[in-house]
Amino acid sequence: MKGLNGRVALVTGAGGPMGFAVAQRLAEEGMRLVLTDISGTRLAQSRAALADGGAPVVALRGDAMQRAEAKDVVDAGMQAFGAIDVLVNVVGGIKSAQLYTPFLQMSEAQWDSTLALNLKPGFHLTQLVAPGMLERRWGRIVNFASIVLQGEGGQADYAAAKAAVAAFTRSLAEEFAPHVRVNGVAPGLIQTTVTDRLDAADRDELTSRGFLKRAGQPREVADAVAFLCSDESSFITGEVMAVSGGNHPHL
Repeated sequence: MKGLNGRVALVTGAGGPMGFAVAQRLAEEGMRLVLTDISGTRLAQSRAALADGGAPVVALRGDAMQRAEAKDVVDAGMQAFGAIDVLVNVVGGIKSAQLYTPFLQMSEAQWDSTLALNLKPGFHLTQLVAPGMLERRWGRIVNFASIVLQGEGGQADYAAAKAAVAAFTRSLAEEFAPHVRVNGVAPGLIQTTVTDRLDAADRDELTSRGFLKRAGQPREVADAVAFLCSDESSFITGEVMAVSGGNHPHL
């Protein structure tokens, strides 16, 4: 894809299946990588796999919800490569042990933690890297929303957080135009460690909603991210692209 070779991408959540797939896909385009994850063990595995493939990689464990730790990651990338051209905010999800919690049974702590997990990393890292992008008049930011961004019973916290990610994306696209493009992806059911927690009935119900009748793969989401970062998407900004096998956001 055009416009990515030699550029520098910061990918959060790079120790997980989705973040690793994104990092690997961008490495295939000749990008240099700055990786972070809250798990040092998983991050080391991702770094080793990518470095073995020849990608220039800097990896630093950190909690992207904490400003100081997010800044350490950005500083490490700047020291190694001199710039950060692309930011992919993968970190998010549901902290609760169960994927579905009826709203009237939801604790304030769960509500707060879900919104923080899905919003604070993007807040911190965008404020840290966007000034350099604007100064250089080139940048790409891709945020991870979800197919549930317009509501999902039992996931009021997660749906509200991902709706906020979509609004955040659109707002930044307007503020940072025309030189920095900001888009998002809204994955549907993707085969990860999270979906492994689903029982067979829930999995079948979720796959039945999409036209393709299957779960997606992290690589398929990563392909969409690479497209949004590349010059092939040069007239696209402020959009949240569903990567969901035909299961569109709905109310």
